[in-house]
Amino acid sequence: MDKLIILAGALLVVYAVWQTVQRFRGRAKSSCCGGAEAPTRKTVADTDESHYPYRYRLAVGGMRCSHCAVNVENALNAMPGVWAKVQLAKNEADVRTKQPVDEAAFSEALQKAGYTLDSSAASA
Repeated sequence: MDKLIILAGALLVVYAVWQTVQRFRGRAKSSCCGGAEAPTRKTVADTDESHYPYRYRLAVGGMRCSHCAVNVENALNAMPGVWAKVQLAKNEADVRTKQPVDEAAFSEALQKAGYTLDSSAASA
């Protein structure tokens, strides 16, 4: 039994050293979303605020790191007529739209990306 505990401890130490080396080499998963490299941020072509008369503040559940924030922003920006900016520290997305958008549409886009819409507030 003692040998089994020693073996398990040794394996744990070897794994920890291996993870540390991988992290220094930039190959370890450094975020909860996987991969050391951040996902590519998709930009919105139209960034003239006057073209977006509707504004929503979305509370987003499930964001844990900057990669999550980019994933959420990309999911929202993929919606037609939507321009979103995510604030990870607040777990919020500031969303501007050209047309009114139903809360269910935001919820569906976030669910497809692996996140949840906790609440929203709209202003015009």
